[in-house]
Amino acid sequence: MIVGMQNTTTAAIAHEIDEMHVERGEAALGRVLTLIISCRQAELEEALRTVNAASREHPCRVIAIVTDASLEGAGCAITTTGHAAQHECNTEIPSGNTGERTLDAQIRSGSDAGAGEVIVLAPVDGLMDHLDSLVIPLLVPDAPVVTWWPGQAPGDPSADPLGSRSTSRITDVQRSTDPAAAFEALRRHVRNADIDLSWTRVTTWRAMLASLLGQPPHLAVSAVTVSGQSGYLPLELLASWLALKLGAPVSVERDPGAQAITGARFEREDGQLSMERLEGDHAVIHQPGQADQTVSLPLRTPVDCLSEELGRLDPDEVYTEVITRGWDLVDHRG
Repeated sequence: MIVGMQNTTTAAIAHEIDEMHVERGEAALGRVLTLIISCRQAELEEALRTVNAASREHPCRVIAIVTDASLEGAGCAITTTGHAAQHECNTEIPSGNTGERTLDAQIRSGSDAGAGEVIVLAPVDGLMDHLDSLVIPLLVPDAPVVTWWPGQAPGDPSADPLGSRSTSRITDVQRSTDPAAAFEALRRHVRNADIDLSWTRVTTWRAMLASLLGQPPHLAVSAVTVSGQSGYLPLELLASWLALKLGAPVSVERDPGAQAITGARFEREDGQLSMERLEGDHAVIHQPGQADQTVSLPLRTPVDCLSEELGRLDPDEVYTEVITRGWDLVDHRG
């Protein structure tokens, strides 16, 4: 169900949500957090599909702020595409305001909102300068606030009006217009509550490599080589993590034809220890003196990554250490 509200106020939106809860016999207390999404119109529906799937594990209220929204004089206040385009607004609440339009909104519930409700806001004019004040009346009381930028993120998320009020700040610079420049800005301004989904994409690799290196014999690693897709930030972060934790030189082999991370090789006194991705969702592990093993290693989806971060709101100190200290231990040119 999608309810459209034209030229409205946050007070009116909050009242409509309360009315919906009464009609459905539910309460907002079941929401474990408020997730704020700051995105462009073109990114909205994909971001909401990701959130809707992730919210089934982490019920939340979603407030999506469309920073370049297409406002229309009739019909749904925000232009919809994809799945949402299959549903016209079930209800259209007319404007109670006069004068120029300042805020259009949608409230999505049921199959259009995952395990919670979604509020899509399209602010214009002066409201764009006060987004933090705009969302305050819509936050779930006494619950953590997470802000996610699925595309272009501010260079300093902690100084952003939305980010400054957040328990956790999630970026995804791999999807920005200039990932290298965006990541350098994040490195300069990183705070404990910051996390980037490029780091979350290597969770499985880090877990499996840590397990592999933790098996006897416990020999020192003299050199490391990681390989994968060119211009792929998760690959560079994996290399930085290994350099920091192993204290060994790490080189990066970049292949423009590769998909994601393709392998990691460790030189030790007893020979080469390695894990190489195969075609499909598997990898092969080679250990000196042992038969090769095949393990499952699927690519992580956006839902996997976002769900992981919504379930862990504590600061990721390892990420902060890797991008502040480990990054400079590896040559990232190439």
